[in-house]
Amino acid sequence: MKCKVAQERIVAAAYEELAGEQAQELELHLAGCAKCGREQEQLLALKELAGANPVMEPDANLVARSRLKLDAALDALPAQRWYERLGQRMRNNFALLQAAPVAACLLLAAGVGAGLLGGTELAAHRAGHTLAAHATTAQTTTAQAPRTQAQPETSAGTAAPAEIANISSIVREPNSHRVEVRYNQVVPQRIEGSLDDPAIRQLLMLASENATSTGVRTDSVGLMAAECKAGHGCQKAAGIRDALMVSLRYDKNADVRAKALQGLEPYVAEDVRVRDAVLEALMNDGDPQVRTAAINILVPVEGDTSVRQVLHTVVNTDRNPYIRNVSREVLSREPEIQ
Repeated sequence: MKCKVAQERIVAAAYEELAGEQAQELELHLAGCAKCGREQEQLLALKELAGANPVMEPDANLVARSRLKLDAALDALPAQRWYERLGQRMRNNFALLQAAPVAACLLLAAGVGAGLLGGTELAAHRAGHTLAAHATTAQTTTAQAPRTQAQPETSAGTAAPAEIANISSIVREPNSHRVEVRYNQVVPQRIEGSLDDPAIRQLLMLASENATSTGVRTDSVGLMAAECKAGHGCQKAAGIRDALMVSLRYDKNADVRAKALQGLEPYVAEDVRVRDAVLEALMNDGDPQVRTAAINILVPVEGDTSVRQVLHTVVNTDRNPYIRNVSREVLSREPEIQ
């Protein structure tokens, strides 16, 4: 046995996932290979050290948000055409044929045709099942009243399947038929309060990262920008200023970026990070209106060396003539800094 194969089996053996014959072969190899023996000792020591620390379960809201983002990303993937699915299935089958015994090869070859014929029906069945599940989820969500607190633990049969995000643990009481199942729920909730409320502000910052709804991002960024322009609670420690800079740099919607830019305008003179974010928008944003707004916001700090350098670069190299002209006008109002 080669050391590379042995090291792969050492990992499987450490977690009791190695078959009996392979475990015997590994033991024979370890008896004569000091290098692999040290590898096994190090892995077992690492496993013991990791086992000494408690395993922390992720927050239910984090799990729910991650699942929703994953579903949105999967929905955004383009559907495969029938010939792409056929090619992928054939590649998978040939890969299996290379590693399978002769008898298994014959069985696999016989099953390829049946698999291809049944694939279309299976896909249609899954699509119908998915639509039905979404309809059930929508009906359940509509029927529920909004809540301001999480639901308490419930007994068996009280949680609708559409509300369950995932199962976290299953424990059976010894010598009994009682089972404890812990699960995380996705439950619609509602909170009302002033824009000065820290909980409201936290939710607005979270909403600015909503990848599935441009409207939610636009509303949240617009509210935060209005608060910043009014001078309400946009200190560095509050986090809203950082959330607006993230939206300005990375949001795919130009309206959201423009609103974020408006909220950052009062801080371009006092906060170098804000100034750098606005300069990045001037150089790299794909929307001319956002770039023009960035130039206008930089007017109060047009004498800053970094601002003038960027404006000179835009005047000399930018492809948009209007952006070049606006930048040139700003530079002409301030004497050149030597």
